[in-house]
Amino acid sequence: MKKDIHPKYYKDAQVTCSCGNTFTVGATVPQIQVGVCSVCHPFWTGIKRLVDSEGLADQFVRRRQTAQQRQQEQVKKQAKKQEQAQKQQVRPKTFKEMMDLARNQIKQETST
Repeated sequence: MKKDIHPKYYKDAQVTCSCGNTFTVGATVPQIQVGVCSVCHPFWTGIKRLVDSEGLADQFVRRRQTAQQRQQEQVKKQAKKQEQAQKQQVRPKTFKEMMDLARNQIKQETST
């Protein structure tokens, strides 16, 4: 095995739960913060509790709005590209075509 490529192993890493429970495990970091442990998890306690999911719903709504904005921007970009492509098609490619277009415009202006 190669030396000095593995992280340091802590035999007495302290795990702290949001409920206040602490216990010791082996890990590669000295301290670990968790949101739910076996003392407060509804599966192990049998107590149903309301989980605050409002934050998750807000994140979902925010992501959806961002995705819709990006989609609208892409539609605008595509429309702009199509408009530019149409302008390129109308644009004369040679001097003779340019002169013919100018003559036709002058004829249209004088005939009206």
